[in-house]
Amino acid sequence: MNLDHYTFFTTDFQEYEFFSEGPQGRIKKIVRYRRISNDPVTYNLAFGDENEKGVVSDTVISNNRDKDMVLTTVANTINAFSDHYGNHFIYAEGSTAARTRLYQMGIARLWEAISMDFDVWGYKDDSWQDFRINVNYDAFLVKRK
Repeated sequence: MNLDHYTFFTTDFQEYEFFSEGPQGRIKKIVRYRRISNDPVTYNLAFGDENEKGVVSDTVISNNRDKDMVLTTVANTINAFSDHYGNHFIYAEGSTAARTRLYQMGIARLWEAISMDFDVWGYKDDSWQDFRINVNYDAFLVKRK
């Protein structure tokens, strides 16, 4: 994706960190990938803020006014992960329905750029379907093209 994003760091290509910058200050973000299925190979994408004690929370609302930059950075970690581990399915779901909806709105806002690099599916009515803007989904699957 050729959009502005934060610089991120990794040592094992399964956990990434970067810092959000905005009105709330400098906030450490963590993206983790964990295998959840072997057939097909699928990884869960977990994402959240890390507090000063090193605990990562996926329920914190940072409100740092950089959500598109954060989402683009997370998408770029998918590229780095795929470069190292191969193009597998990446599963993502918000910790709440409202958070899943925020992710969906972010995907929709950045759809032109995202759809160039990734195939995206949404889970709705007990099935996976091609992602469509203005459809509410319960979860997402992403795979780099």
